[in-house]
Amino acid sequence: MTNSPQPNFDRIAAIYRWAEYLSLGPLLQRTRTGLLNQLNNPHHALVLGDGDGRFLEQLLLRYPQCTAVAVDISAAMLDKLRRRCLRSVPNAATRLTTLQRSALELALPLPSEEKPDLIVTHFLLDCFSQPDVDALAVRLASQLAPGALWLLSDFALPANQLLRPFARLYIASLYAAFRLITGLRVRQLPDPKSALQRAGMRRITRSTLLGGLLYTELWRRE
Repeated sequence: MTNSPQPNFDRIAAIYRWAEYLSLGPLLQRTRTGLLNQLNNPHHALVLGDGDGRFLEQLLLRYPQCTAVAVDISAAMLDKLRRRCLRSVPNAATRLTTLQRSALELALPLPSEEKPDLIVTHFLLDCFSQPDVDALAVRLASQLAPGALWLLSDFALPANQLLRPFARLYIASLYAAFRLITGLRVRQLPDPKSALQRAGMRRITRSTLLGGLLYTELWRRE
C-alpha cells in the first residue's frame, strides 16, 4: 500500500454538503441511496468514508435492527456523522460505533462479535490508487461470510463517446480541487470492478445517473 502522506479531509468538513450540492445538486445522495431498499435486512454494517453521515442516517432509519461501524480518516467528518445520527436515529448511541482511521489502515477483524454482513463505500475508492483498492478489496471481502453484500457508489467515464470528454474534464477538476484543499495525491479513477471480482465478489445490481457519470452497485460475496 502507498506510503504517501494522508489527505486532510477535516479541511472540507464544514462545507462538504454545500459543495456537493453546488456540484451536482441532490444527485450524489440519490446515487448513495438508490439501492437502499435492496440490502436484505443487514444486521452489522461496516461503513467506510461516509462523510457527514447522510447515507448512514438513512441506512439506520430504514433498517432498525442494523448496527454500524463508521470509519473515516477525518475527525471532523466523524463528528458530523455522529451528531446527525444521534439527532434522528432511535438508539443511535448503542447502534453506532465510530473509528477515526484510514480504510487502508483499518485493523481486521473488527472488535465485534459479529462479522459485517454489509460493507458500504460511497465515493471512497476514488481516493485510492489501483493497488490500494486491490489490496483493500481482498482484506475487506475476507471478513464477509458467503451471501454478505458490498454496496458502492462512485464516478465513472460514460460509455457514450459524446459524454466522455465532459465527464473526463469534470472528474479531473474534482481531483484538482481535492488535491488543492486536502492534499489528495490520486489523479485518476481506479477500477473497483476488477478488484472486487478478484476478491471473490459478484455484482448483482448496477444503477447509473447522468449517462453513467455516477453509478451505484451491489456486490455479493460468493
